Formats: sequence, structure tokens, C-alpha cells
Amino acid sequence: MDGLGGVARPLRDAADLDPLLERIGDARVVAVGEASHGTHEYYAWRAALTRRLVEERGFGLVAVEGDWPDCARVDRSVRLRPGGAEDPRTALDAISRWPTWMWANDDVVDFCRLLRAHNAARPEAERVRFAGLDVYSLWDSMHELLAWVGEHEPDHVGAARQALRCFEPFGEDGAEYAFAQRFAPAACEATVVELLHRLCEARGADDDPDDRFAAEQNAAVVVGAERYYRAMVAGSAESWNVRDVHMADTLDRLLAHTGAKAVVWEHNTHVGDARATDMADAGMTNLGRLLRERHGADDVVLVGFGGHRGGVVAGREWGAQVERMTVPPAREGSLEALLHRELGRDALVVVPGGQRPAWLDERLGHRAIGVVYRPERERWGNYVPTVLGERYDAFLWLEETTPLQPLHLEQPDENVPPAAHAV
Repeated sequence: MDGLGGVARPLRDAADLDPLLERIGDARVVAVGEASHGTHEYYAWRAALTRRLVEERGFGLVAVEGDWPDCARVDRSVRLRPGGAEDPRTALDAISRWPTWMWANDDVVDFCRLLRAHNAARPEAERVRFAGLDVYSLWDSMHELLAWVGEHEPDHVGAARQALRCFEPFGEDGAEYAFAQRFAPAACEATVVELLHRLCEARGADDDPDDRFAAEQNAAVVVGAERYYRAMVAGSAESWNVRDVHMADTLDRLLAHTGAKAVVWEHNTHVGDARATDMADAGMTNLGRLLRERHGADDVVLVGFGGHRGGVVAGREWGAQVERMTVPPAREGSLEALLHRELGRDALVVVPGGQRPAWLDERLGHRAIGVVYRPERERWGNYVPTVLGERYDAFLWLEETTPLQPLHLEQPDENVPPAAHAV
């Protein structure tokens, strides 16, 4: 169907993913990207692939670019745990940190309802988990941690309050904390690291393993978020690296805790190997690179997405109200323009081992739309120089895309974290 060396196959329904499942084989981690955080088709195809991996290959963990406390509420619902919402939509609709639409949208609701139905027919120990890997939830994680310690480790309440009191002067404002460290560096990291060590050493025989793991992870988030906000004022590469290393560390802890095989949902910019882009030249690593380095290429499969034109939901600046926007036809000379010209229809590309078509080793601009998007910048921005055959193991190409349907619109006082990046 193509003039690209015969590596592209039609992509019409979930059965057309067979070559990708064959490529995945016995890999333990499959990281699935998206070319934007606001496109229905990327979420729908990612869910279709994940459903097949869960049902046919026994994957037991879905780990996403979301906050740990928010995703823990979703997990309680999809695993039918005590206190969990009967409908995952309730848990997703409660997400209040901007950009809410990343997870509070119709596509994620549909997937989580399927996951809950799948889990309802399985023993509790075999139910598929839903977890967040991101680093932004500093104050939410502190509140969750303090509540857990008060109920389960009363001997450590004093230490927990002392550790978290360090952050109180900043009024739950990550930016204020970050800039305060620039002028009067007295980082709160050490007190929280000490608390985390105490929790890890104090495991009791009667502990619920999942509940204690969640408490330890909330402490790890506080440590990671503190480092992230402090790094924000030092430079974009450092803060980016802190965030992606935190996500890789969190995934490793989840893999060790659950013993499961994992599907990861994140943006292409995190999933695709940074060494195949200009990110490495800027001193940046990412999750995809870390996964390959830590687990080996045979145990990790990286899957990217791209599209030619259509629609998306995004904000015009960080913290802005979400809008439906038009995604124009791909810029000339880009990867997307090449695929549109040579294919002209939805397709699956599985990168072959050994000898492969030359275009897979060309360095081409590859469109990346984050939570912030300005279509008028397409002429000079929004593209990442990419060697596709090195960045991903497989690629899903979509000619026409449509916007996600958010569950709700952000409110004027929405919780907007400070951030150095928009993906």
C-alpha cells in the first residue's frame, strides 16, 4: 500500500494491530505515545492496543502521565476496591489540576469502564491497575501522606508534620516555593527523604501492601516534586530530566511491587527515545531512553503516533481555558508530510530489525502538540527533529483527527501547577 519500502500496513480496526502484537512478543513494558494531549484518535487507538495487551497478553498495569493521587482514585474504581466509585467517570471527573482534559475525557472514561468490567470477572489479586507516574502533585500527595501516617503510623505523625511544615510558608504554590529557593535556598528535600526512609523501614506484618506502597509513593512524589520545582529556576533541561527520571523511577517501583507487565501512556516527547531527537543535544533525557537503558531493548517496545490534519483541544498558554483548535496540514518537509504524500490513509508502521528503508533513518521534523498549542506557529515551531526508526519501535499514522471531548471545562480558579514544559 506504500512507497516507503513496504513497511506500512492498513490500520482500520483493532485486528490490524496484529503485527504490532507480534513485535511486542514477550516484552514487559510497552510505552504508547500520542502526538497531542487533546486528540480523540490517539487515545482511542491507544486504548484499543492496551485492551488487546490486557486481554490477550496478560498485562496488569496501565501507568499514565497523570498525578499519583488522582490516578489512585481511578484505580480504586477500576479495581473495585473499598471506597472506589462505582463508575470510573466519577473519579475522573474529580480531577482538578490543569490540564484536566488529559484524563477527564470521554475516551478515558470508556477505557476505564472496560477495565472495571474486565476486573470484575477476575480475582482481586489479578485485577489490572491504573497508576499515575507524574510529579506535579506536591500538596495533594502531602495531604494524602499525612492522613495515612495519622491513621496507620501514629508514631511517625510528628516526623511527618515536621517534614511537611517546611512547605507551609509557600501556601501550596509551587512557583513561590521554586523562586524562594533561588534567593534563600533551604530546600525541604532532606526532611521528606528522611520521612520516606522511616516509612520504608517500618513495614508492619498487618499492613495492606497496596496502601503502604501508595503512602511511600506519595512521599516519593513530594521528594520528586520538590526537586522539580527547585530545578525550574535552574534551567529547562534540568527540570525536564527531574520529571522524567521521577516517572521512570515510579514505573520501576510499580513493576517491582506488582510483578506485572505494564502499558505506559504518555506524550510522544516522553515515550520516544530522546537520543533520536535534538533533545539529547540539549542535555535532556526522557522516559523512553531510560526504559531502554534500564530494561534493555528486547524488554521494551516504544510506540509513537502522528497525524496529518484535523482538530485538537488545548490551551493557548499555560493555565488557559481549553479550546477546540484546527490542526493544519503538516508542514512541508516533515515526517507527517512524507507519510501523507506516500500513504494517504491510516497505517501501522512496525520498524523492522536489520536492514530497513532509508526514510526510517532520515532526520525529519515530527509534529508535537502539547497542552499549549498555537496553530499559527506551525511554520517555524511545533516540530521535533526525529529519526523515526530510532525513536520508536512502531508508529501509528492517522490522516485525519478530531478533538477529545473533555468531561468539564476548567474553572477560573483551577489548580494550575507551575511548569517549565507544555507536554
